[in-house]
Amino acid sequence: MGFPTLKNDRLIKALLRQPTDTTPVWIMRQAGRYLPEYRETRKQAGSFLDLCKNTELACEVTLQPLRRFALDAAILFSDILTIPDAMGLGLYFAEGEGPKFEHPLRSADAIQRLGVPDPAEKLRYVTDAVSLIRRELDGQVPLIGFSGSPWTLSTYMVEGGSSKEYRHIKGLMYDDPATLHLLLDKLAQAVTAYLNAQIEAGAQAVMIFDTWGGVLTPQTYRDFSLDYMSRIVAGLKREIDGQPVPVTLFTKGGAQWLEAIADSGCNAVGLDWTIDIDEARRRIGDRVALQGNLDPCVLYADPDKIRDKAGEIITRFGNHPGHVFNLGHGIHQTVNPEHLGVLIDAVHEFGFDIRK
Repeated sequence: MGFPTLKNDRLIKALLRQPTDTTPVWIMRQAGRYLPEYRETRKQAGSFLDLCKNTELACEVTLQPLRRFALDAAILFSDILTIPDAMGLGLYFAEGEGPKFEHPLRSADAIQRLGVPDPAEKLRYVTDAVSLIRRELDGQVPLIGFSGSPWTLSTYMVEGGSSKEYRHIKGLMYDDPATLHLLLDKLAQAVTAYLNAQIEAGAQAVMIFDTWGGVLTPQTYRDFSLDYMSRIVAGLKREIDGQPVPVTLFTKGGAQWLEAIADSGCNAVGLDWTIDIDEARRRIGDRVALQGNLDPCVLYADPDKIRDKAGEIITRFGNHPGHVFNLGHGIHQTVNPEHLGVLIDAVHEFGFDIRK
């Protein structure tokens, strides 16, 4: 594909459970509203969705945190709801209310009529951004592509936006499971094609965000979330141009299902802050890499306490291969960027020390 050789491969090595010189770190939502330069670029774009769909500006905001911090990866700037938008549901963002859909899926007929989008047509702006970012990175660090999980996407599509009760989606799940399975099957096909298109465009690792998997019961989690993520993992390109492409699964609130997630075929499991990382490593860490798992609110503490918490997580994981440091979810928009810089430097320092 003609891309430059990767200079910093810590992330890829860690995801493959290979030794690294220090612990690699990247941050969920590392390109975002906590950075003043991001806010300026978003203003220039006109809206969040316009920013996502502008190849040059999406590239710009992806690179912004790398100019400030010694991060070990870039992650594509986009949104998990690009697939439902490409399916014609009319995505828009209401000020202060988050994402909404003009045409939520409230009938079996609407779900049956839904088509699986071709990423080369409906989502070309995403793959164009991936290729541009990869070229602009010039091998500095690897580029992570991503998608929402079928279950998480379906919650937004059926509810019509964010939800606290999941009344419509869970009502459908219990009352008409066959129709929900039809929707999830279409979404699994769409996500597989979408992630493969990102890989072909230049993504060197991919991640599936199952933000709302934790609202399910153990059985419904397996049937309506994990099973579909496992199908996606099985359908992904795991190597391109002779280089492995690792896959990370992240279910927020999924600590009770770690073993099942590790059995999905993924390379790494993302952790939120509700489990100690040494317990997670004891349960699954010899099979897969682990990513996480600092509570994002730690970044509101003073720098010494931030350093202490970083050191605690790295010490708990120990001198083993396969740890990617991250927050347990996205960085908050009100965090002081200097505090993130403290965290990143601390991770590299403690990670190096523990490997001596």
